[in-house]
Amino acid sequence: MTALSALPPVLLSCLLLCPTDPAAATGTSPPDTADTTDETFEARVREYLLNNPGVVVEAIERWRTQQAEAETARVAALIDEHREALFRHPDDPVGGNPDGDVTLVEFMDYNCVFCRRIYPALLDLRQQDPALRVVFKEFPILGLGSEFAAKAALAARQQALYQPFHDAMMQVEGVLDEDRVLTIAGELGLDLARLRADMDNPGFETMFQRNYSLAQDLGITGTPSFVIGERLVDGAVDLETLQTLVREARETAEGD
Repeated sequence: MTALSALPPVLLSCLLLCPTDPAAATGTSPPDTADTTDETFEARVREYLLNNPGVVVEAIERWRTQQAEAETARVAALIDEHREALFRHPDDPVGGNPDGDVTLVEFMDYNCVFCRRIYPALLDLRQQDPALRVVFKEFPILGLGSEFAAKAALAARQQALYQPFHDAMMQVEGVLDEDRVLTIAGELGLDLARLRADMDNPGFETMFQRNYSLAQDLGITGTPSFVIGERLVDGAVDLETLQTLVREARETAEGD
């Protein structure tokens, strides 16, 4: 292997990608590969790049743009492939406006500190945007306490208290275990005996497995993760970012 062949492809391709006239920039011409040895070609390429460092920068920037565009297209295709499971599965809890024109999907875990950190921004978003529909993907990945909390939240739907219970658990500090979950449920007025009975629904395990599989297909590995429009966003983003994502999704939908 020659030294030149070991260079990153983006550097080797920069001469072809550069739209400017190198001779105009430095008075030199790009290397001619015809009838030259590898050593001569390497020397001429090296000289050219040293004399025209902007070519390298431009090539790298163009490569990064192409990579970002390819990734955006890949994610959009995945979201489209799983659109019904993401946005319209009948078993998922729905908040905000059930008939809203834009849907925000959140993969969340009640013991996730980052989910709790972003909760105030999500609450503000729901309150400020009456046309926003929110789908909660129960995604308990942080242990048995998280799974118990998720089952309790889902069971609370039978008493029409999923959203208040969800909101209350997102505002606690420390680890949510069985005792804390039931304490919060009691404070909200839930019938605990009925709640425990409803938590035995085997469909909840099926839901979790479906969400795990969906997350794996989308490349989601942690919480919180959001899907909105054709975008997938990981982490505790701020309110302004969420508002921008909603606006972009709404504008895209209007243009379809």
